[in-house]
Amino acid sequence: MSATAAPHSSDSVTLMGAGLVGSLLALYMARRGHSVEVFERRPDPRLAGPVEGRSINLALSDRGWRALEGVGIGDEIRRVAIPMYRRVMHDAKGQLTFQPYGQDNQAIYSVSRGGLNRTLLELAEAEPGVTLHFNQQCLHVGLKERELHLRDAATGQEQVRPFQRLFGTDGAFSAVRAAMQKTDRYNYSQSYLDYGYKELNIAPAAEGTWQLEKNALHIWPRGQYMMIALPNLDGSFTCTLFFPYEGKHSFAALQTPAQVQEFFAEVFPDAAPLMPELTEDFFQNPTGSLVTVRCFPWAVEDDVLLLGDASHAIVPFYGQGMNAGFEDCTVLSQLMDQHGTDWLTIFQEFQRQRKPNADAMADLAIYNFEEMRDRVADPRFLLQKKIESKISAQYPDQWLPLYSQVTFSPDTPYAEALANGQRQERIMRNLMKHIEAEADFDKPEVQELVYHEMGRIAD
Repeated sequence: MSATAAPHSSDSVTLMGAGLVGSLLALYMARRGHSVEVFERRPDPRLAGPVEGRSINLALSDRGWRALEGVGIGDEIRRVAIPMYRRVMHDAKGQLTFQPYGQDNQAIYSVSRGGLNRTLLELAEAEPGVTLHFNQQCLHVGLKERELHLRDAATGQEQVRPFQRLFGTDGAFSAVRAAMQKTDRYNYSQSYLDYGYKELNIAPAAEGTWQLEKNALHIWPRGQYMMIALPNLDGSFTCTLFFPYEGKHSFAALQTPAQVQEFFAEVFPDAAPLMPELTEDFFQNPTGSLVTVRCFPWAVEDDVLLLGDASHAIVPFYGQGMNAGFEDCTVLSQLMDQHGTDWLTIFQEFQRQRKPNADAMADLAIYNFEEMRDRVADPRFLLQKKIESKISAQYPDQWLPLYSQVTFSPDTPYAEALANGQRQERIMRNLMKHIEAEADFDKPEVQELVYHEMGRIAD
């Protein structure tokens, strides 16, 4: 195998990773006139096709839409997105309860990870100045030398590529971050849930329509585990089973097709008949792990910067992993507007702003897992959500539910939303002691309590 070297432009940026954040960042950089080279370890997904079983359909919300609109591609993505206006909870008897996501007409959008990535790559490649390189495994990042050591997975040929400015958008197991971890006093942690995930599918009806409510995210909460389903354009739903690795009800306990069929018929009785390929999906699709990554710093002088999962991978239970990564692109672009080509200031300010918000979002994602798994089936929890909506309607300037702050309020930083949510939860714990039914909200003593708490928030 031979090694070759290639020159770079005096105004070039290099991206390691052509996933969702990398392909969007390539567009942002190209629109600013930079020459952009993108290196990706995997084959071109537009040629290789989707990797089944690893996708987890994504929920695109306002922070993500703002990032897409920042490069004028929102309308193109809307063509492949389905709005979801509410959660639909399925109990063990197949009975349904409902919880809207926000106010009227507020929705999160179901998008296919693979489909979105392919669309972004098409748009990036059509942009002047962008060059995409696939099958490029990163063997080494020379931070001091500003060099990438790459191996072509198809040919085995190795090359050394100098970089002027490197952006690590290569995911939770980032090669760029791995090089930074070897530097002095680098802080890094990763933590896994004791749960894995398995992608499954609900088939479309014979006429290609949806067998469940189309414009909703469906949840089967079962205490220590759950399944969710998001709609696809072809009438199917992509389901994800979040399940313990070990224990009585776990991946380890389901070893045969008969066990899987029996378990799903008992625990998900309304979904199982809609899943004709259940056992094939269960045993053929891989079991994915769920990791949270925290690290700091995210920058090396004005040479290297981490974005997206490379710097802040989170579990998927708030639907904010992609949105947070896309918001990285928005914030970086804003800083470039403010500071021009002062990359040192841009990188330092970027990590100063984003690190506390990324940590807050990681905490929120774990919290929402517990909520979706345990609490959405609890009548008291559903009653509390109705009371919160009443408070928000009565005091719109002082009370916005936590979910809406995270999902529909892109100008509210994640850390601020978390702090507000913790304060609101303390208020609700006190208030719910006096409420047994929705009508109790209108009792004078309850209204007096609410008025008092709103006064404290205003102060």
